[in-house]
Amino acid sequence: MAKDKTAEQEKIPDDIAQMSFEAALEELEDIVRELETGEGDLDTSINGYTRGVFLKRHCETKLKEAEARIDKIVVGTGGAVGTEPLDDA
Repeated sequence: MAKDKTAEQEKIPDDIAQMSFEAALEELEDIVRELETGEGDLDTSINGYTRGVFLKRHCETKLKEAEARIDKIVVGTGGAVGTEPLDDA
């Protein structure tokens, strides 16, 4: 039963999953600023931290998806222009 609860905790909430990278990053930055002040109560801080973890995961996923779509432009022999997958190196 503990495994089921862990799986639920790791699922990114739908409202976050639908956010753009920029919106998620902005909210994450807001949460970090609030946590850095230390002015909120414990429950608010824990909830903010938890939401921040989900926002961070969402941003990382969005970045990985963008990396997977990036192609580099190459000029072949005879001046032909084309694309190929970007090297990870």
